[in-house]
Amino acid sequence: MTPEVAVDLVSESLQLTTVLVTLLVVPGLVVGLLVALFQAATQINEQTLSFLPRLLVTMLAIGFLGRWMVGRLMDFCVSIFERAATLIG
Repeated sequence: MTPEVAVDLVSESLQLTTVLVTLLVVPGLVVGLLVALFQAATQINEQTLSFLPRLLVTMLAIGFLGRWMVGRLMDFCVSIFERAATLIG
C-alpha cells in the first residue's frame, strides 16, 4: 500500500465520520441552545428540561436519518472490501 492510498483511505473515513456525527450532534446543539435561552429568560434551572429535548431530537434524527447513515456506512465498507485485494498486494 502506498502512502497516497493510505492517506486517501483515512481522508475518506474521516470525512464520512464527520458527516455522520454532524448530522446527529447539530440538531441536539441547536435544541440545547434554544432550551438554554428559554431557561435564561425564565430563570428555570431544571436539568431534565435541557436533557430531554436534546435526547428526543437526537432520537428523531436517528429515526429519520438512520437508514441513510447505515447505507453510507455499508457503501464505505463494501468499497473497502472491494479495494482490499489491491491494497494488500
